[in-house]
Order: sequence, then structure tokens, then C-alpha cells
Amino acid sequence: MVWRIVVLVVVLAASVLLGLWWQRRQGVVRAARPAAEDGAVDWAALGIVLGEHRTFVQFSSEFCSPCRHTARVLDEVVAARTDVTHREMDVDEHHDLVRTFGILRTPTVLVLDPSGREVARMSGSVNRTQAVEALDVPAGSVA
Repeated sequence: MVWRIVVLVVVLAASVLLGLWWQRRQGVVRAARPAAEDGAVDWAALGIVLGEHRTFVQFSSEFCSPCRHTARVLDEVVAARTDVTHREMDVDEHHDLVRTFGILRTPTVLVLDPSGREVARMSGSVNRTQAVEALDVPAGSVA
């Protein structure tokens, strides 16, 4: 009987720690990894007009509830700044981009510079502070 209680306590503690770790990873801004120049994406051909300063490209899926929240947050940031744009891409319609950028979950937000290169990325639900922080990541920095 005692060993069952011990197992239950260990499982409960592991679940709490995993939940805290998962929550801390939500929306964290990471500088982009250096990309090969041959993997350049023609954003204009995809209908994405790049902003003068930065562009948020959000990869979402239809049934993703954090995606809707993230889209609202990014739209608020874009409304406050004229040099930033936001575009949402459905992962089911853009498998090639999902592979190219290594998108493993939704929402994932790429932050592009005016030339279309990835500067930073955020995965999970994003708040306004994180979105604004992502706009200030210097081009060429590496995590």
C-alpha cells in the first residue's frame, strides 16, 4: 500500500514539474539559427508583403486555440506600428514551408527582417511583451 502512495506522489511531482517547464517555454523569443542561402523563400510569391522593420509570419492550424490568441496579440502589435506586418499561414496548406523552417508545433511565429530572412521565432502562445521583444532582436544574432 505504501509503495502505491510513493508512486502516486512521484508521478504527481513529475507532472507538476513537466507542466511548469512547458508553461515557461510558451512564447519564448529565440534568435534564428543561421540558414543556408539556397533555402531562401520568395515571400512575395506567397502573397506576403514584408514590413519595413519586421514581419510576423504565424504558422497556425484550424483547430488551434492558442493560435487565435496569438493572432489577436500580433494584430494588436501591428496596429500600433506602421513598419510591421502580420501574416498567418495554415500548416495544412504550406507543407513545404513547414519542412523548410522546421515547424514542429502551432502556433509558431517567425520574425522576418525586410529582406525576408528569419531573425527570431516564438513557439506557443505569445503575449504582447514577447511579441514586442521579438521585434527588437538584432539581425544576424544567433541563439
